[in-house]
Parts: sequence; structure tokens; C-alpha cells
Amino acid sequence: MATIKAAILGFGTVGQGIFHVLNEKREELRDKLGLELEVAKILVRDPSKERVPGTAHLLTDSIDDVLSVKGIQVVFEAIVNEEPAFTYLKKAVENKCHVITANKVMFAKRGLELQELAKQNGVFVGYEATTAGGVPVIKTMKNILLVNEVSSIQGILNGTTNFILTKMRSEGLSFDDALREAQALGYAEADPYNDISGQDAFKKLMILSSLAFGEQPNWADVEVIGIDCITSNQVAEASEQGLRYRHVAEVEKYPDGTIYAKVAPMLVDKEHPLYPIDDVFNAVTMETNYIGTLTLIGPGAGMYPTASVMVEDYAEIIGKRAGFVVSI
Repeated sequence: MATIKAAILGFGTVGQGIFHVLNEKREELRDKLGLELEVAKILVRDPSKERVPGTAHLLTDSIDDVLSVKGIQVVFEAIVNEEPAFTYLKKAVENKCHVITANKVMFAKRGLELQELAKQNGVFVGYEATTAGGVPVIKTMKNILLVNEVSSIQGILNGTTNFILTKMRSEGLSFDDALREAQALGYAEADPYNDISGQDAFKKLMILSSLAFGEQPNWADVEVIGIDCITSNQVAEASEQGLRYRHVAEVEKYPDGTIYAKVAPMLVDKEHPLYPIDDVFNAVTMETNYIGTLTLIGPGAGMYPTASVMVEDYAEIIGKRAGFVVSI
């Protein structure tokens, strides 16, 4: 049986999740793909620190060391910032490797460039994990766009802010108390700025804009408002009126070709598809010309939701190369 060699770049929560899912699904993937997958290298900052028992021999801090592995074909990337992630993936693509990324910061800015480079090199880019974690919005939208046109998208794209707003409504907590609970449960970082300011949702929205419309609005023209300005009194008053606060990222293409986007708190009523979405769940609702309104809901983040969709991207890519469809 043929063996595909893979590398994991970054070995934090998501990187470790990829490693565990690949091992747990090893036999099932082998049966469905007819191929053996071997994790040959793991790129980390400090290779002397073994994060998962039995992986010390796989660790390296050199991308050249990763790409020098004979037969390397797939690179999973779970690094946080734009660089060095883009440089690493550019090298991997030029080395004829398929790449699968969870890096929304990098992909929002450089995704179209990376995909074009991959096309030139005859390889694929998987990026389902960049947007809404375990919600299969990318693959669903790709399928829809084969026939339909998407005119607008609204989404809850950050589980942390949704959790905070839910707690403020359901338990009457202040913003600060709800944030502290989110941090205690691991839903929010010690520095929660990117979540509560809307920057995380904004990056994901730009990825969806690229996919839906083939372009993004000028970033400087997009209003991005966080949720830290919302008080428990405002939330209570909204509840009395049958309304709920949601932190909504939205993008729309007007008939004249202009693309409008915004990220901000929004009051929604019971008729709105985002009304029932609570806790750390994400949701994306899109307007299409043939299907009408379609809403996808699922867990927004975490080790296994994110890692599992990256492994699904791998199965889809290998299936494409072999000429068949794989579902796991």
C-alpha cells in the first residue's frame, strides 16, 4: 500500500488535534483512501519540548528540514499569524505539496495569492478550518456556487463573543463577568482583543467574501465594532422586547458590483435565522438566487472540530487526486 507523508506546522491545540485525529482515524482513512498516511515531521519553535509522548523524533524547527523529507506530499498548517506561515506554505506549494490551513489571519490576506500559486504548481489548498471551525461553510459554499450565486452572507463567526452575549442574556452577567467565565472555560484567550473587538470575525468574513465574490472590499472601508460596549441593561431591555444581541459579520454584493461589509452587534428577532444560536456555536446564513436562504450551524472552534475539518480537507484532496470522492 502506498504511503503519503505529511507534516504538521505548529503543534499547539489545533496541531495536536490533527495528530490525534489522524492516528484515531488511521485505519478508516486507509480503508477509504487505499493509502497509508504517515506524519513524518512536526515543525515547532522549540524541538527540545515534547508536547505529545512519542513525537520527539518528529520535531524540528526548520521548514527546510520538513520539505527535505523524501516523498512529502501534504502539509497541515496550524500557526497563528501571517508570518512565517505564508512563507512556509509558499515554499511547500513550490515544493509540490498540498497544503491545508487553519490560519485565518494569513488566509484572509494572502489566500487568493496562495490558491493561484497552488494552481500553477498543480496542488490543492484546503482552508475549511479558517472559517467557523466545525461548520462546513467553505465546502458547502463551493458546491452552491457551481450553480447558484450568493448575494449576501451574515454570520456569527466568533464563538467567544456569542458565548459572552449568551451569558449576559441568560444569566444577567456583566460583560466583564461573562468574559472572565469565557476565559476560565478556555473559550477566550488571556488577551481577548481579537475576539471581542471583532477582528477575528472580520478576517473570517474576508475569506467568505473572497470565496463568494472572488474579491474583498477595501479593508479600510469595513466598519468593525466589538461587543465590549454592550451593557447588561441593554441586553435585558432587548430581551423584554423579544430581541437578542448577536455579533454579526455581514457582507453583500450590490447590483453595481460594490461590496459592502460590516462587523457589529445587531439586534435580531425570532424570525431571524441567527436568533436561536447560543453559546459557542457559530452560524452562517447566505442568500442565494435558486436555493433561497441557507443557514449552517455548528461548533465554532476547539481542538477536534477544527482538526477534524482539516483531516476532511486532506481526504477530499487525496480523493480529487485519485479521481474519487471520499467522506469520513
